[in-house]
Amino acid sequence: MGDRKRRGRLIAGALIVAGAVLGIGLYWLQPWKLWQNETVSEALPTAGPTNSAAPTSGAGGAAGSGAGTGVGVGVGVGPQILAQGSLISHEHTTTGTARLIRLPDGSRTLRLENLDTSNGPDLRVWLTDAPVKEGTAGWRVFDDGKFVSLGKLKGNKGDQNYAVPAELNLSDYSSVTIWCDRFDVSFGAAELAGA
Repeated sequence: MGDRKRRGRLIAGALIVAGAVLGIGLYWLQPWKLWQNETVSEALPTAGPTNSAAPTSGAGGAAGSGAGTGVGVGVGVGPQILAQGSLISHEHTTTGTARLIRLPDGSRTLRLENLDTSNGPDLRVWLTDAPVKEGTAGWRVFDDGKFVSLGKLKGNKGDQNYAVPAELNLSDYSSVTIWCDRFDVSFGAAELAGA
């Protein structure tokens, strides 16, 4: 009788531990997000935000200084594309266009247009100085140098805008990535070239 009780306790303990491990694993991986889509349809803003939060920078990534890329853009002349590029797939199939735009008031925004990627845990939009490489060689390069987070990805589909801090020197950044911060991998990225 004692062996049965001991065995029952061991099985109950093992089930509790297995349940806890499964729960933690599900929370960490969030696999259900692969089947959930979040579509965002934002219009291009007419002016920048009134309060600018300090950017999050990494690996030698001081936020930068200077007003921008030096592209001849004046205040009040309408939105102008400073740089743009097409998103390529990395860890997940990703398509769309990334555009750095100067708004009429002089503020800047990163606009993702026709974005289509997978959903996932802890996805961020980063400006980086890393080259965009195709295939698995490009999956993990974006946190090796200078990068700045513009915030959490608002949705894995659609059109969306991310404010670029005024103090950020855009000439220090040559690419944009949809970065999974939890697993340190790029879902997709675009090289930004002058318009």
